[in-house]
Amino acid sequence: MSQHTPIKVGITHGDINGISYELILKALEDNRILELCTPVIYGSAKIAALYRKMIQHPGIPLVQVASGADARHGEYNIVNVVAEDTKVDTGQSTPVAGQAAFVALERAVADLRNGDIDVLVTAPINKHNIQSPTFTFPGHTEYLEASLGEEGDKALMILCTDKLRVALVTAHTPLSKVAESITEDNIVERLKAFNLSLQKDFGVTQPRIAVLSLNPHAGEQGLLGKEEQEVIIPAIKKAQEAKINCFGPYASDGFFGSGQFAHFDGVLAMYHDQGLTPFKTLAMDSGVNFTAGLPYVRTSPDHGTAYDIAGKGQASPSSMREALYMAIDIWRNRQRYATAHANPLRKQYVEKNKTDNVVLDLTKSSDEE
Repeated sequence: MSQHTPIKVGITHGDINGISYELILKALEDNRILELCTPVIYGSAKIAALYRKMIQHPGIPLVQVASGADARHGEYNIVNVVAEDTKVDTGQSTPVAGQAAFVALERAVADLRNGDIDVLVTAPINKHNIQSPTFTFPGHTEYLEASLGEEGDKALMILCTDKLRVALVTAHTPLSKVAESITEDNIVERLKAFNLSLQKDFGVTQPRIAVLSLNPHAGEQGLLGKEEQEVIIPAIKKAQEAKINCFGPYASDGFFGSGQFAHFDGVLAMYHDQGLTPFKTLAMDSGVNFTAGLPYVRTSPDHGTAYDIAGKGQASPSSMREALYMAIDIWRNRQRYATAHANPLRKQYVEKNKTDNVVLDLTKSSDEE
């Protein structure tokens, strides 16, 4: 891609009965967006028009294109992926909405793999109604790992703002099964992936990562649970041996309540609600869900379909807009990281001649000297 060509941002319409179209319309209404990127919505121009009227939004001029490859720079593009007669039941969870969400996601992922778009921003889905024989995943993260990951790739969910980044050892795992999933290998694997993402995706040179405990009060030396002593602490030590700056385990309540999180570049939580409850309390309007660990960039708002306010014009587009900005920033950070590590400068070894103080540059050939 030319350095001056705007980044193509694919945007899936998510659940058509929720707040997704309101988020998209509001997030894109600032014309300065077009200076940063070329938006490509995967959805329905008809449904977009329906919600524009419903929430009394002035609207944005949508140009219908066949695929991301045909997207026009300087325009708001939309790829129609659902049938004209697709039924919208605002505020309701329906199989039709789930199917429409999946079709948009599938088409956008195909264009992302083909290089027709550069990054992907997904509007919220309903994890129940999207289930089908072709979608059997707990959520976006697991589906994207299966669809976009190369051999050995493991997706890592990171909830982030410009000041707080929370990653999870277990993501969409039932609480009853969390403890058995907290193994030394899993924690070390997540720490390595998190550390690399902080460097490559967020531009942090030497990340500092805090690791949370599993049990209350970090287990109280085994009184309230032994996972800290038997699993988490050994994992931290193993990661430290691999030159990862990680510390802990910290009890979650005091760690966030005291503001201690501000001293770290990232926080590794053991399970979903442990990390996401404090994160959303601190950053609900500006938080972004980023899928790290894959060759492609995907972000999403950090909230759900919000059926209760769908079609009422009350939804805030802040998280959606931040997801769009962050996808662009991460894509650029990856380009810089790849450039910096593709052709590293040859090391110059300097020796001082003890007799005549001549400095030798050993990178030169004999002819150059």
